[in-house]
Amino acid sequence: MKNLKIIGLVTLVGLVISACSGIPQETPAQPGEVEGIEESMIEPTAQDPNYEPAEGVNVIYLAGGCFWGMEKLMQTIPGVIDVVSGYANGKADIEPDYYRVVGGDTGYRETVRVVYDPERVSLDALLFAYFHVIDPTIENAQGNDIGTQYQTGVYYVGEESQAIVERIAAIERERTPAFMVEIEPLERFYDAEEYHQDYLDKNPTGYCHISPSEIKAAGEMIVDPGDYPLPSDEEIKNMLTDLQYQVTQNAGTEPAFNNEFYDNHGQGIYVDVVTGEPLFSSGDKFESGTGWPSFTKPIDENTVRLMEDTSHGMVRVEVRSRAGNSHLGHVFYNDPSSPSGTRYCINSAALRFIPLDDLEKEGYGYLLSHISP
Repeated sequence: MKNLKIIGLVTLVGLVISACSGIPQETPAQPGEVEGIEESMIEPTAQDPNYEPAEGVNVIYLAGGCFWGMEKLMQTIPGVIDVVSGYANGKADIEPDYYRVVGGDTGYRETVRVVYDPERVSLDALLFAYFHVIDPTIENAQGNDIGTQYQTGVYYVGEESQAIVERIAAIERERTPAFMVEIEPLERFYDAEEYHQDYLDKNPTGYCHISPSEIKAAGEMIVDPGDYPLPSDEEIKNMLTDLQYQVTQNAGTEPAFNNEFYDNHGQGIYVDVVTGEPLFSSGDKFESGTGWPSFTKPIDENTVRLMEDTSHGMVRVEVRSRAGNSHLGHVFYNDPSSPSGTRYCINSAALRFIPLDDLEKEGYGYLLSHISP
């Protein structure tokens, strides 16, 4: 399964009461507010009467199973202004509440409305964080929760968001054997009851199908993938050597001890040769004796994706880049050659090295503090 997460499906007999259930308040949720924007300056959207659009902010709607965890995940990401749990894209003649939705026949999905500042965080970053914590291969379920209300989906507003959503979804489709995530325009959204808002802040030990480590990692994001978009297939073919293309696009492997960076000792960073997304620092590089560049960790763990690899009669953990989906190599744990016990074994052909003195002029100056000597 994607991200090496095993999704346990629970056999149900009779009526299922979800782990995400709770008793809603009788008072309906109040409209969301964007701080510093006067009501006279904005008008509600037709699809979401409680959302007040404001200049300089954007919105996306994400259904990823129980909305408690997805709300907390998105709230953690710097640049996100407001997150509200609610119900999206159900039957037009039904105004949902929790008990109607949990019945399973309204068509509404547990969804979060994410309002964000595009100057501080890209929609690419939010979408990659979303896809990183869901299992896109299953329908009407996530974690221990089963039901149509837990169907995954990304619901966009406007052509600009649509283009980004479809571009990221295309990348994610390449990573998985099945893709069950709904990619649709937002039709309608209703705020959930107040009881569900900020649930994990009110109940820190409450149920969440997203792990604390995943939430923590999203909140510590250093590299924004929106700065490193994936080129077209034609551009990739034109920009890469035959070896680089074979490694990154066809999961090839270059010869040990006969590659560009296995014995490189210069200070700097290693970026995805396809997108330029920063991946590894010279400060985390070590001599493993294997003949390939080896690192203890990425600069930002959000920039890599770990996938199960059963090729060549082995079971390994493949490493791919987040924004480019480039095959990079494999990661090995409990490796005695590594100072940390973890060895990222990476193909030189998947990397471009940027020396320390060139970071500023190449646009990577923001990473200077993340390069240890």
